[in-house]
Amino acid sequence: MRGMYRFFEILPGAAVWLSLIVLVLLSWKQPFLVSIFFIVYSFFWLVRIFYLHLHLRFSFMKMREYLKIDWLEKVKTLSDHEKSQALDWSDLRHLIVLPMYHEPFEVVNETFLKIKAANYPKEKMIVVLSVEEKGGEAALAVAHRAEEQFGDLFFKFLITRHPAGLAGEIPGKGSNETWAVKAVKEKIIDPLDVPYENVVVSVFDIDTQPFPEYFGRLAYLFLTVRRPQRSSYQPMPLFLNNIYEAPIFSRISSFFPTFWQMMQQSRSEQLTTFTSQAMPLKALIEVDYWDKDRVSEDALIFWRFYLHYEGDWRAVPMHYPVSMDANAAPTLWQTAKNLYKQQRRWAWGVENLPYMLTGFIKHKKIPFREKFFWTLIFAEGFYSWATAPFILFTMGWLPVFLGSAAFNTTLLSYNLPKTIGFLMNFSVFGLAASAILSAMLLPPKPDWFKRRHYLIYFLQWILTPIVIIFWSGVPAVDAQTRMMIGGKYRLGFWLTPKSRR
Repeated sequence: MRGMYRFFEILPGAAVWLSLIVLVLLSWKQPFLVSIFFIVYSFFWLVRIFYLHLHLRFSFMKMREYLKIDWLEKVKTLSDHEKSQALDWSDLRHLIVLPMYHEPFEVVNETFLKIKAANYPKEKMIVVLSVEEKGGEAALAVAHRAEEQFGDLFFKFLITRHPAGLAGEIPGKGSNETWAVKAVKEKIIDPLDVPYENVVVSVFDIDTQPFPEYFGRLAYLFLTVRRPQRSSYQPMPLFLNNIYEAPIFSRISSFFPTFWQMMQQSRSEQLTTFTSQAMPLKALIEVDYWDKDRVSEDALIFWRFYLHYEGDWRAVPMHYPVSMDANAAPTLWQTAKNLYKQQRRWAWGVENLPYMLTGFIKHKKIPFREKFFWTLIFAEGFYSWATAPFILFTMGWLPVFLGSAAFNTTLLSYNLPKTIGFLMNFSVFGLAASAILSAMLLPPKPDWFKRRHYLIYFLQWILTPIVIIFWSGVPAVDAQTRMMIGGKYRLGFWLTPKSRR
C-alpha cells in the first residue's frame, strides 16, 4: 500500500506538468486543434463562473438571513419532535479549542472579546488554550494573561503546553489540537462524567472571531440535523479581521476562500471541512483525534471521520460566519511572501488525495459511486487550481506565437485572440458581482475610510487575473510539484504570522 500511496502522491503533479507541457508543444505542432481547445475551455469556464455565482448569491443571501436570527432563542424553544437526538440544550457543552504559537496578546484578546460577546451562556463553554512549547515563556505569559481576564467567564478554562519533538508528530495544528483535547478529556470531561455525546467541539485558529450567534446556530444544528453524531459543522470563513490593513493583492486573495466556501455550502454534497470547524467529541475520540504527522489537518479530519465510519459522515453547512485575519505583514514585500506561503500551504491540501484514495481501497463498504464522486470532485478541483489560471490567462495566445506560418494565415488564427478576449470580457460581469459582494461583506469602516475608498475597493478586482496567477496558480503548482518529488521538498506546517497595527 505504501507504493500505491506514493503513486497517488506523484499523480497530481505529473498530470499538471504533463498538461501544461503538452499544450505548449501542441500549440507549436497542432495549433488548429489547440486553438479550438482554448476557445471551448474559455467558454466552459465562462459558463462555470455564472453557474457558481448563482450558488454564491444563494449562500450570501442565506447567510444574511441567518445573521438576523436569535439562534439561542430558537434552541431554547425546540420541541422534542424537532430534535434529532434526546439531548436538552442545557446539557450541551461547547468545547472551544484555540491552538497558539507566539501570537501577540492583541490577537488573542480580540478572539476572547468576541467569544465573550457571543449570545450564548458562557457557563456552557469549556475553553482550552493550547500553547506550543516552542513559543517560549512569552507565549505562555500571553495565555495566562488571557486566563486572568477571561477565565472566570467560562465553565472551565484550561491552558495546555504542547511539547516539541514528540515521536510521530510534526509541528502543527493537528498535533497541538490532539494534545489539547486529550488534556480536556483527562482533566475535565472524564472527572466530571460529562457524556461525550453531549459535547460539540469548535476548533478555531487563534485569530478566529465568531459572530454573535455562532454557538446558538451550532447548537441548533447539533440538536436538529439528521445523524448529528456523524457530522462536521462548517461555518463560512471570512478573512476580515484586519482587512483594512491588508494591501490590495492580499485583500483580493482573502475573498477567494470565502467565495469558494459560500459556493460549496450551497452544494452541500460536495462540502468538506476547512480551517475553523466543529465536530462531535464522541466521534473525535473514536477516530483517535487528528493526524499528528500531516499539514492539512483541517481537511484531513473529514476524511479520517469518513473512512472510519465507512462513508457515514458529512459536512453540514452552517451558513453562518466566523472571521479571521487577512495576510498583512509590516511591509508590502513580506505580505507578498507570507501570502504566497499561506496559499502554498492551503494548496498542500492536495495531500488529501492520496490519503483519500488509499483509504477508498482499504474500505470496501463505501459504495463505489461515492468513491467515484469524491475522486472526481477532488482530482478535478486540485487539477484546475493548478492549471486553469495559466490556461485562461497566459496560454490562449500560444498558437498564434508558436504556430506555423501557414496557421497564422488562417481565419482561426486571426480570430483566436478576439474570441478568447470576448469570452474573458464577459467574465468581467462575474468580477463586478464579486466586487459588489465583497463590499457588502466589509466590516464597519475605520475613520479614515472615505467615499473614494469604495471606488478603490471596487476597482481593485481588475487585478484578479494577476492575483490568481501569482498567489493561486503558482503556489498550487509549487505544492503539487513538491508532493510529486517528495523527500526534502515536502512542506511542513507554516504558520501565518498574526499581528495588529
